[in-house]
Amino acid sequence: MSNSLNHKARKRFGQNFLHDPQVIQNIIQSIAPEQDQLIAEIGPGLGALTESLASSGCQLKLIELDRDLIAKLETHYASASNVEIHPGDALKFDFFSLSRAPHSLRLVGNLPYNISTPLIFHLIDHVDIIQDMHFMLQKEVVERLAAKPGNKNFGRLSVMVQYFCEVENLFTVGPGAFNPAPKVDSAIVRLQPRKTKRIVAKDIKKLEMLVKKAFTQRRKTLRNNLKTLLSSEQIESLNIDPSARPETLSTDQYVTLANLLTGD
Repeated sequence: MSNSLNHKARKRFGQNFLHDPQVIQNIIQSIAPEQDQLIAEIGPGLGALTESLASSGCQLKLIELDRDLIAKLETHYASASNVEIHPGDALKFDFFSLSRAPHSLRLVGNLPYNISTPLIFHLIDHVDIIQDMHFMLQKEVVERLAAKPGNKNFGRLSVMVQYFCEVENLFTVGPGAFNPAPKVDSAIVRLQPRKTKRIVAKDIKKLEMLVKKAFTQRRKTLRNNLKTLLSSEQIESLNIDPSARPETLSTDQYVTLANLLTGD
């Protein structure tokens, strides 16, 4: 399909179209789509992944914002009974409209770099219906998503996403796999929502707020960054050192801090 569509990438949509057959095959193998699975592809673009997904026999929902591409996708998939096109912005899309069944929806996409972080936070709101997510993102974002405590990339994004999902950095993709070629490397990440959590946050909004505050100034200590929320004594009561830097704590430790803030 990619060859049959004459479409110029648009900067305002952050479009970089994937065209490398080997990379496409590696991504499809990682996703391993199966017949009748419910799969939503965010930003199908020129259909690099779409063709293989559709031919697997899955129930494929395409979410696309670019009207020119929507028209071309509609023409191309007019006779495909398992492909449905949903015009719209993935950032505002209600994924519950596709399914209400727990862990039933698989998500894939070569995501525009300019919306990747807010989009992941939007998808986390739908985490109960999601089975897994496979995304192409800027390599730097994938490194932040997958970072472990103590790593310089570990931050707010790592804590919040790892609370909800297991994160796997699958492989790196060079700029040459795209047209136009971006200026940075990309990577494929797998996010798998956790069915059970070691420690459950009593109030997600409190956890978000505390984590955001903790990482406001990375070079400062927890005592400094959290002083308006928790005293040194309260932090110490959880066997956490108030003079520790924010990136040294685990996700579980952030949950226990937020739960202390929430109370019973």
